[in-house]
Amino acid sequence: MKLPPWPAAPPSHGRVRLRAVEERDIAMARELSTDPYVPQTGSLPGHATEHEASDWVVRQQGRHAEGVGFSFTIATSSDDAAIGHCGLWLKNLDAGRATAGYAISPPERGHGYATEALVALTEFGWTVPGIQRIELFIEPWNSASLHTAERAGYRREGLLASHQMVGGQRRDMILSASVRPGCSTR
Repeated sequence: MKLPPWPAAPPSHGRVRLRAVEERDIAMARELSTDPYVPQTGSLPGHATEHEASDWVVRQQGRHAEGVGFSFTIATSSDDAAIGHCGLWLKNLDAGRATAGYAISPPERGHGYATEALVALTEFGWTVPGIQRIELFIEPWNSASLHTAERAGYRREGLLASHQMVGGQRRDMILSASVRPGCSTR
């Protein structure tokens, strides 16, 4: 699938901006890989070596060209330091849906960066033609991520039993979504 062009200006909100993934983000990727959950949800290996983190960075850099979606480093607006990763995944764009995901590096958690990044990602999502809703799939135990979604304006829609494979096991997911402004029937 051919995607819309990469954004001319990095999406931003509050203290964060979303920029292209760069080689200098390897250290942030290695920090993310120390979280026991993050490696279960994507292609970043647990406790990644420098080489494994570098390979992950290269994979993220190719996501747009592959037609998968937009893969961003979450960086602070003040000094452009990498503090996390997020993505807007578009495999269901033909159906008007996108999926968002986000992760903040363990040392940077608890400061509201995830909410600001999700707001920036969502606002960017509304610039992509065809997206009518952006969905999040969050495990019920992940209260921090559920609160992030709510603070970013996502509405909890329900529990999807045994919805997704995570770490080799079927897991329940809470579906939260944001609907393009002006398109809601609620």
